[in-house]
Amino acid sequence: MHLARLDNEVFFKKAFTDKIVLKAFVKDIVGIEIEPDRIETEKRFGPKMGDIDFRYDIFAEDTARRIIIEIQKVHLQAITEQQRSSANYSVDRTVYTIVLMTAPYKIDKKTREFYADEVLVSSLNPRNLKGLERKIFNHELIYLNPNYRGDDTPANYRDWLDLVYESIHHPENPHINTENAGVRRVADIIQFDNISPEEWRLAKIEVGKREVLQLEREEGIEEGIMVGLVAGEGKVKESVARLLIQDGADNAYVKRLTGLEDAEIEALRAQMQN
Repeated sequence: MHLARLDNEVFFKKAFTDKIVLKAFVKDIVGIEIEPDRIETEKRFGPKMGDIDFRYDIFAEDTARRIIIEIQKVHLQAITEQQRSSANYSVDRTVYTIVLMTAPYKIDKKTREFYADEVLVSSLNPRNLKGLERKIFNHELIYLNPNYRGDDTPANYRDWLDLVYESIHHPENPHINTENAGVRRVADIIQFDNISPEEWRLAKIEVGKREVLQLEREEGIEEGIMVGLVAGEGKVKESVARLLIQDGADNAYVKRLTGLEDAEIEALRAQMQN
């Protein structure tokens, strides 16, 4: 067994948009049965809150049970800025947001606090002075970080946390619980033999894009371009440009990161609109 890494968006979405996997994951992590009517990726809510354009990697809705499942994979510590549209988030629905961390937390520079928790659960519902919860928002957040193994972590969390961790750190010989049907199905889906050439291509682009953005933050944009696109001839540059255009980048920004000319960028925009 050789697994593709679940910290790559392409493989993560391939696994968790599978309906059987999603249902098993939600049953183990949240403790409820769902029958999603739709499963979407890159779900956005608008209008934007200032400069924040928050999106979820996976969004599923069970309209019969009035349940919404949101799954967000993040590489580094993040504060999830919640923004809601009244059309999609009314008080008569229950929302579960699962945030999966695929890298260790960073120490807060101001407070110097460091939390090494494998599982964190939070409810947005308020409590009165007697400690009674009032179900006003009906929204629960669950943070999972497989980098901090807890001895008392229940098996329902353990199986999935081990799956993510092993796919990243020991993909060629993962120690996972294949007795868990959901975990076993993910392992089948992301085995090397079951990844198509197109998925490998997209996965490499996703890694390159992440490296460019990381270098841009840490070393400045010019260094990011040189390192991230050093092998970025032809189709790779074009693929990165398409991703940037999808994210709303203007021509100047796309040109700066890829080196493509304005006419080439406009041609890509035209192709993507058709």
